[in-house]
Amino acid sequence: MRYAAIGDSFTEGVGDELPDGSTRGWADRVAAGLAVARGEAVSYANLAVRGRLLEPIVTDQLEAALSLSPPPTLLTLNGGGNDMLRPRADMALLVHLTAQAVRRCAEAGVRLVLISGPDPSDRLPFGRAVGRRAEALTAGVAELAAAHGLTLVDVFHDVEIRHPGYWSQDRLHLNAAGHQRVAGLVLDALGEEAAAHEVRTDSAETRRLLTELRYYRQHVLPWVGRRLRGRSSGDGRTGKYVDWVPVPPAERSLT
Repeated sequence: MRYAAIGDSFTEGVGDELPDGSTRGWADRVAAGLAVARGEAVSYANLAVRGRLLEPIVTDQLEAALSLSPPPTLLTLNGGGNDMLRPRADMALLVHLTAQAVRRCAEAGVRLVLISGPDPSDRLPFGRAVGRRAEALTAGVAELAAAHGLTLVDVFHDVEIRHPGYWSQDRLHLNAAGHQRVAGLVLDALGEEAAAHEVRTDSAETRRLLTELRYYRQHVLPWVGRRLRGRSSGDGRTGKYVDWVPVPPAERSLT
């Protein structure tokens, strides 16, 4: 098994940080789960970079993944979340780009699994607009998956993960519990016995004025500032595992 993951911050693992500050994330957890299921090491690469738009994901990252030696036997793709935050996001174009990736993987003989991101719209500024765009993109990707016989892991319509206990303080990225749940959903879709249990750690989200002011100051305004300067949180970054690394089996793969 050689598993490569491409995408943005969701696949990189932002929000699921280890004590040394590095990210783990659902894709790392899936690689560990696959190793446990097979009882042997899995080769793993993660080329995802936070802030990336879908076009460089399905061109630069995909080609880099397919160029690995030996090539992957399994590849997961998620993207479009950063595009949807842009004023002129074109959902039809995002579906078209995804279709290009589908064709490219078919030509290369690599199994592609499509992943729809979780729905953050309940707690984001302009969340309704983001939710409508994400719904349209998820529907388009679902049609692609059905037409080509691909596995789609529909995290977007997972009701449980919308609970605030699965989300980081920035309300845009999942926390460790959220990434753990996504890993369970992906492994289940791959036919592994790793049910996505309810693992949330709290039961409520406060929306007091001071809390909201702090949220906008710490998270929203810096994001707006980067957009105005034409910057991205992923500038200067590369994927965390751009070549194969061995993931040995362990007793507990998702925790």
